[in-house]
Amino acid sequence: MQTAQHDELRRSIRRFVEREIDPHVDAWEEAGIAPLHDIFRKAGAAGFLGITKPEDCGGMALDYSFAVVAAEEWGRAKAGGIATAIGVQTDMATPAFARHGSAELKAEFLAPAIAGEMVACVGVSEEGAGSDVASIRSAARKDGADYVITGSKMWITNGTQADWMCMLVNTSDGPAHRNKSLIVVPMKAKGVTVARKLDKLGLRCSDTAQIFFDAVRVPQRNRIGEEGMGFVYQMQQFQEERLYAAAKMVSMLERAVAVTAEYTGERRAFGGRLRDNQAIYHKLAEAQAEIEALRALTWRAAEKYVAGEDVTQLASMAKFLAGRLGIEIPNSCLQFWGGQGYMTDAPINRIMRDARLTAIGGGANEIMLQVIAKTMGILPGRKE
Repeated sequence: MQTAQHDELRRSIRRFVEREIDPHVDAWEEAGIAPLHDIFRKAGAAGFLGITKPEDCGGMALDYSFAVVAAEEWGRAKAGGIATAIGVQTDMATPAFARHGSAELKAEFLAPAIAGEMVACVGVSEEGAGSDVASIRSAARKDGADYVITGSKMWITNGTQADWMCMLVNTSDGPAHRNKSLIVVPMKAKGVTVARKLDKLGLRCSDTAQIFFDAVRVPQRNRIGEEGMGFVYQMQQFQEERLYAAAKMVSMLERAVAVTAEYTGERRAFGGRLRDNQAIYHKLAEAQAEIEALRALTWRAAEKYVAGEDVTQLASMAKFLAGRLGIEIPNSCLQFWGGQGYMTDAPINRIMRDARLTAIGGGANEIMLQVIAKTMGILPGRKE
């Protein structure tokens, strides 16, 4: 499936990561934030923020296999927070916008995001509604030509720096799966308050915020697509988010194995190299086999997605496997570092902390299993 064009994109993003990201990530991690407007302007100028987006918005209009290549390369960065921030811009806040947004709205918000002139965030989760998307409470009521939005959003990646949010809100009192809409909300609008930047276990250079909306007025023309279709659009959008997470995890886990193989090859104990212990080299070999299985599953899902097939099951499987391996492999690798692995300056320590979110964000692993069981036709019936 991969061509010379895929290889060129891979080389270009890898050079960008090595030149523009990796030399700075330690300082960004310590600061708890990265300069997204600066990073995104450079990435946008290189075309990396609109790989699959329409040409009339400044994108490359390439198929989703190229987005998988990009996700793998962003995942190679020495801090997972950058890949997360970029993924929000390219695969979480903008897919539904690109498909269903009006030409006027795209020109005002999507095109600048593709160019790297604006930073986007996506507003779905709330304190009482994380994986249970249908339970969100933020609401928008109509007032003349406007929506007036009240509510809050939690765990919002890019939240302290974003210029606009792709926000899922209730726009009617109808059934939970048919009463929601996606609305573009400028973050400088009156009534939007970034309450606090959240302190996280990992992905520390990626800013995450709690945000309140107090009677925020936005034009109804800021709605993406049809009113009441927001839940459906968001579920479609989740498929790209989950494939991005899986592809990114492939590279993060490869790096976990590589740095551990290097460390245990240099570290000596009891008269020999640590890596010469069968328990260690067998575990690293097993991890590499599991990584290849994740890569194969992710690419199979991507191929079917490009072909226009429903990949709900495969994308959920890839996301689930990425979440599970993101816990198991870095944890096993860290054990072989001994006390050094427990130090925050050890690369395996950061990988373990950064990888942990994958089993939670974008749909927890337990939700992925629910989705998979439903597509298998074995989910028990329940009363709504």
